[in-house]
Amino acid sequence: MNRLQLLAFIVLLFTPGISRTEPARDQHVILISIDGFPAYLWNDPTLMVPNLRQLAANGVSAKAMTVSNPSITWINHTTLITGVEPRKHGVLFNGLLVRKDGVPPVIEQWADKSRMVFAPTLYDLAHQAGLTTAESDWVAITNPGTINWSFAELPKPDDAVVKEMIAAGVATEEEIAWMQMGPNRKGVAFLDSMWTRAAIHMLETHKPNLLLYHTLNTDATHHTYGPRSGPGFTALEYADRLVGDLLAAVDRSGLKEKTTIVVATDHGFKKVTKFIQPNVALKEAGLVKGFGPTVSSCDAFVMTQGGMAFAYVTNPARRDELIPKLKDLFSNTEGIAKVIDGEEGPSLGMPKPSENAGMGDLILYAADGYAFRKEMTGDKVVIPSENYAGTHGYPNSDPELDGIFIASGAGIKKGIVLDRVRNLDVAPTLAKVMGLTFPEIDGRVLEEILEE
Repeated sequence: MNRLQLLAFIVLLFTPGISRTEPARDQHVILISIDGFPAYLWNDPTLMVPNLRQLAANGVSAKAMTVSNPSITWINHTTLITGVEPRKHGVLFNGLLVRKDGVPPVIEQWADKSRMVFAPTLYDLAHQAGLTTAESDWVAITNPGTINWSFAELPKPDDAVVKEMIAAGVATEEEIAWMQMGPNRKGVAFLDSMWTRAAIHMLETHKPNLLLYHTLNTDATHHTYGPRSGPGFTALEYADRLVGDLLAAVDRSGLKEKTTIVVATDHGFKKVTKFIQPNVALKEAGLVKGFGPTVSSCDAFVMTQGGMAFAYVTNPARRDELIPKLKDLFSNTEGIAKVIDGEEGPSLGMPKPSENAGMGDLILYAADGYAFRKEMTGDKVVIPSENYAGTHGYPNSDPELDGIFIASGAGIKKGIVLDRVRNLDVAPTLAKVMGLTFPEIDGRVLEEILEE
């Protein structure tokens, strides 16, 4: 356990504000994330999502929700349940970035939560207060120790919830096998249906105080076909149907009058027509060496995240020399709109490189229509995008990155439409509903949506 993790643990255990608050033991909260759902599509009246529209009509919605930088999946899911910026919670990739000198960084996607998340989460607080917690396909949540019932993105056959579902006839061994990585893995629409089945099973069987539930097909479809595409609209309408299945389970369980539901997302989406390959530029500059796609050594390397990328100096002895050279190189590369020094990360809600090893020495942002690709094959820095029509990662100040926010049910006022909220506000607001208090937040409780 490093210093930041130890500090977070001590704060969680001993902050007086937590112990003084009486948890709402008869209250149930469901936080739903529909991955990659832009606010501009929610505000499109031709989008047929009747279950979400009914939730909003019976509760509160926002015209836009500001997300965190980087506008990537795991980062923003972690913001949603911590109420603090990535500089504090620590998640900067869809996984844990590990740096080694002289070679490209690697991503450990399934690293334990304790190695990635350095701030108390909503489920940590709930568990500590004696409330029960469950998750289906949430992220940055491997082996947290504070989730009672879990159905992971890659559920294991010997997981307790998997065994329960098979015994109850809710799932089969073959269906669980189809969720594993490999040639037999089914498409994301099937995976979403399984994660929904698991969420419904845990809700009806265990009635957790907090249920975290995440669907992914919308994101995958927008990447392939682009937002505002026919398949994209269909994916959102399918997600709405799955939400409807979960809402029906809430009704069957008899918990409707005691359940608060929040629907959010992690990021919006932008269209893409060209790829920038910054590592090809580094190869041409002699800073990356290798044959074909294999890197044998490098003095610098770029890890990409759609509309943004982090550049790393991987030869510490040349750092002072290379930082200005890399700034000049990338500032003059087609498709790169901004090059920002990593030391300026806090201005974007991100850490400095000295605060988090995952932080880039430079932050690169793509221009409209461009996205980053880390591959270094070929000799062209900019190429047409193929089988890839949309992405995210761009600055959260871009309105196309705004997401959705809906709150409905127990304790929520009705008929309110807000202009804008922040994803930083979700965790503290849900904590208030559950009778919990965060020791530190960057967001605020949305008091204006809560019944007195």
